[in-house]
Amino acid sequence: MTSLQHVNPRVRGIRVSPHSRLSLAADITQKIALGAQKPSKEVIDVSSGDPHKAGMKPVSLVRQALAVCLYPQLLKDNNLPLDVRQRAQRLLEVCDGGSVGSYTDSSGMPHIKQSIAEFIMRRDGGVPSRAKDVFISAGSQRALTVVVKLLASGEGETPTGVLTPTPCPHTLPMLLDEAGVTAVLYQLMEDRGWALDLDELHRAMKTARGRCKPRAIYISNPGNPTGHVQDRKSIQEVIQFAAAERLLLLVDEVYQDSVYGRGREFMSYKKVLFEMDKEYSETVELISFHSLSSACTGECGLRAGYMEVVNMDPEVMHFVDTMLCSDISAPVTGQLALDIMVNPPKPGDPSYGTYTQEILLTRATLSQNAQRAQEFLSNLPGMSCQPVMAGIYLYPRLHLPSEIIEQAKILEVEADVLYCQRLLEEEGVFVGAGCQYGETTGKHHLRLCILVPPDALEEVLARLSSFHLRLMDTLPHPDRAVRDRDISDVL
Repeated sequence: MTSLQHVNPRVRGIRVSPHSRLSLAADITQKIALGAQKPSKEVIDVSSGDPHKAGMKPVSLVRQALAVCLYPQLLKDNNLPLDVRQRAQRLLEVCDGGSVGSYTDSSGMPHIKQSIAEFIMRRDGGVPSRAKDVFISAGSQRALTVVVKLLASGEGETPTGVLTPTPCPHTLPMLLDEAGVTAVLYQLMEDRGWALDLDELHRAMKTARGRCKPRAIYISNPGNPTGHVQDRKSIQEVIQFAAAERLLLLVDEVYQDSVYGRGREFMSYKKVLFEMDKEYSETVELISFHSLSSACTGECGLRAGYMEVVNMDPEVMHFVDTMLCSDISAPVTGQLALDIMVNPPKPGDPSYGTYTQEILLTRATLSQNAQRAQEFLSNLPGMSCQPVMAGIYLYPRLHLPSEIIEQAKILEVEADVLYCQRLLEEEGVFVGAGCQYGETTGKHHLRLCILVPPDALEEVLARLSSFHLRLMDTLPHPDRAVRDRDISDVL
């Protein structure tokens, strides 16, 4: 169990690592703006989950309510739906001084925390949730950073380990490194749709012996970037494993609102935990994370998220609150938007129709884009792609020509990193490389965000296909006619 002796005695400084391809994308974009002749007229960034940057439209209710909160004179504007103005009035009333310009408690506004607790109870069918167990932060990543740093060992002690999936969210490796903890890798099963395998967890624990002391296991459900959704049996197995190994469960559930796989539904770890025997429901420590950057809301720039803590030592929770004080508070506008996300309009409210249409459109776009892109990429020679059930990414595998692999070795980079850089330079498409933790497994992947307008996705697929087919033309094939037929099928 987590106790005060496990809390990191000091907070390490933050190191910022360079993002070379991000800089390259910015450089290409600037040169195009200055009139340079490039193969493409613009750079399309589908490397990370920033739907508004990619052209997706914000939820009208969020922007309308925040506009009123920022400029209260709009409370008198009858052009805005009545329920929007009433909601904004209530939100202003819970702000100190009636203004979004005021500070809030370090762990978030009590009213917003209560709204989140009520949302969790509705979501989980009445499973109890308390506002005091909810901590609001400047994005879910900030909350995760706080927890991981508290778990990290002090100088001279055995390093703390966190069981970490591979693949995992692309920001996680740097987060763990900055916190000074060891990533104990467990492999997700690509041939089973990126499912989590219990035997693989046990194997990972064995590899940790002598290197570090595992204290937590990180889970992404729905999976980022794999799009896998765990079923009840899989979740129960992970909970039982965490109990047996005395591990804290860190569960990233930010894509819970974007499940579109046939026959799949989102079940929170907390709901499953509380439906298990008391030996688990009253002892297993769990922290779940959610974010305003989630698929359907997509407000990445407002910087707000939350974590709910279950079965944690109250004294450790005090340290969590103390660590969050270093930020003073999450942005107030982000906190207010969180309230809207977890407390949407009800049938009969003037804004209900528009809100529902916008959310359904986002989900339909995700589902259709996922199917379209998965089928398209799977038909490219030298590429395969598992179907996704949820989330905003595809994670296709590359089967690259030996020439590219050898060139990458000479340049001392992973082959998928080289692929992404050349794709960016030649076609102006910015995708993420799949390699993580410096792995040399011989497997190469791409990370492709699909929460984009359909026409933008078509442009991305066309450019990627053009580049990929040029590249694969160097691949020796025992029957060239077969290879040419495969290419013509794609075109």
